Amino acid sequence: MFELPECLVLASQIDSTARGKVVRLAATKNVPHKFVWHNREPAEFAALARGKRVGTPLVHGRWISVPLEPGFVLLFGECGGALRYEKAGATQPDRYHLLLVFEDESLLWARTAMWGGYELYEKGKELERDYVRGQKPTPVDPRFTFEYFDSLVKSLAAEGKRSAKSLLTQDQIIPGLGNSIAQDILFASRIAPKRDIGSLGPPARRALYKAIVGTVKKVTAAGGRYDETDLFGKPGGYVRVMDKAATKRPCPRCGGAIAEALYLGGAIYWCPACQT
Repeated sequence: MFELPECLVLASQIDSTARGKVVRLAATKNVPHKFVWHNREPAEFAALARGKRVGTPLVHGRWISVPLEPGFVLLFGECGGALRYEKAGATQPDRYHLLLVFEDESLLWARTAMWGGYELYEKGKELERDYVRGQKPTPVDPRFTFEYFDSLVKSLAAEGKRSAKSLLTQDQIIPGLGNSIAQDILFASRIAPKRDIGSLGPPARRALYKAIVGTVKKVTAAGGRYDETDLFGKPGGYVRVMDKAATKRPCPRCGGAIAEALYLGGAIYWCPACQT
């Protein structure tokens, strides 16, 4: 599943390869998938997207919006699998959930592994879509300052008990983060996944903020995580510190044993000795 770093990488690559190109052919739903969402029937999508020029992509957490000018925006996100750009002369894929063929015969196509959305909106309407509407600042937004984050944590703690993992992965509180990157953020900040955020003092909140911003930058600079691929099929270079493989080796910081559990809909990995 693409998280914020992968979306940033993909958006940058779409900008450098497809911006300014004109859509000759557009298609969706080549392969049925009940967990892939489209807001238009294939014929309508094809007619509206044809002849449009690709603009500059924007990232909205785990969503990417690509202007199709004039007048429309292609929005896709909450997805994983394959998103690919192919140069002119490449064979069109047999299976896809999105296909754009440009006038120079290059291709942009996607095939989703689990779930995701590929939707076409009139310009401005994409901002009304669930998960995008009213979205809070992401860790790469200039508004995501420590003062903003500190106030956010304090206000959430005042509402009731919420764990550190919940803060990072639930309810789009910090858009773009997911369970995978959250494990390394918590390890870097020395905070246990189940710890109540109401117990975080100023130093811990500062450490968590630095870990969020720093980890997102590090994963993005590496081209994403090693088990996700970019627009050209190249795996990312970031190897997670805390994942399934971590349970087979000692903690890289203190040498302690790594713990594993199921919590809030996914696996968590942490070092009980140095994450408190």
